[in-house]
Amino acid sequence: MKEHFDACFALISRAAWKNSAELKGMFGNASVISSERVVFNIKGNEYRLVVAIDYDHSVVLILWIGTHREYDQIDVRTVEFERERYADPTDSN
Repeated sequence: MKEHFDACFALISRAAWKNSAELKGMFGNASVISSERVVFNIKGNEYRLVVAIDYDHSVVLILWIGTHREYDQIDVRTVEFERERYADPTDSN
């Protein structure tokens, strides 16, 4: 699974989309939820990645990552990053 996320992140980190149409040209299976929010399908739609995008500044903020089943339990329009969900249990900070 990690290699699928790494490949997606590598493509996203190099992108400089001006708008959602340019994004869709590169990721045709991405779902544009709003002018700032997009869902990427990863590993044949087994996983979902929800991001907020600031096209003017070429910034992508990861809001949520999970399985397709977990995705069905969230409201993609309002989900926010939860530090606890992604925290490293071995990190004492």
